[in-house]
Amino acid sequence: MATHAVINGSRRDFLLGAALLAMSPLAARAADAPLKIATVGAGRIGSALGGLWVKAGHPVMFSSRHPEELKDLVLNLGPLAQAGSVAEAIAFADAVLLAVPYRALPQIGKDHAPALAAKVLVLDACNPFPSRDGEIAVWARERGAGRATAELLPGARLVRAFNAIGAARLPEIASRRGVRTGMPMAGDDVHAIAVASSLMREINFEPVLIGPLTMGRHLVPGTPLAGEHTPAEIRSIAATLK
Repeated sequence: MATHAVINGSRRDFLLGAALLAMSPLAARAADAPLKIATVGAGRIGSALGGLWVKAGHPVMFSSRHPEELKDLVLNLGPLAQAGSVAEAIAFADAVLLAVPYRALPQIGKDHAPALAAKVLVLDACNPFPSRDGEIAVWARERGAGRATAELLPGARLVRAFNAIGAARLPEIASRRGVRTGMPMAGDDVHAIAVASSLMREINFEPVLIGPLTMGRHLVPGTPLAGEHTPAEIRSIAATLK
């Protein structure tokens, strides 16, 4: 059963508990053993992150409405990569990356919410842009992107992250040695946070938990946490947010 941030105690207590669990044997096991990962969406973010996790040794199934168009992507990545429909990818995976336009999430929830709720992690990299996504994005911005996604995907162990660094920058950041760029994230389920933390570290990001999923409203382009920051900078910025 998911452990949520409605546990009695302060946000500071939640952050401390989740951070300790992210460094626990569970997180270490997640790093040691390959996870089967699905990308729901194989555009710039989905293909970039999925490709990095393939290189880190994880089997990845990329999915889209037209999986036959992903042939070159999986061919270039090698035998750990494959393509399928959204339903096939979700069924395949232990953990799922959502990387689609926000307007697609209501239908994904209608079609796949029970299957997504069974996963150890659903990583939400989707951003609501009213100019692109229409009324659902307006609602999500007003509600808060983290809370809105949780309502569209009931039961999912959500962690919101990878929302405000351009896809083209991800491979370059992952290739750096000796320094890690911070990756702010928000979530309620401490086990999902631990798995997400391991996956981030494997591709050279340092996870920084800014708080429960309601804090996901700050993880969109145009906010102070957008762009590239050190872990210390993220902590400093997050301390000023409510």
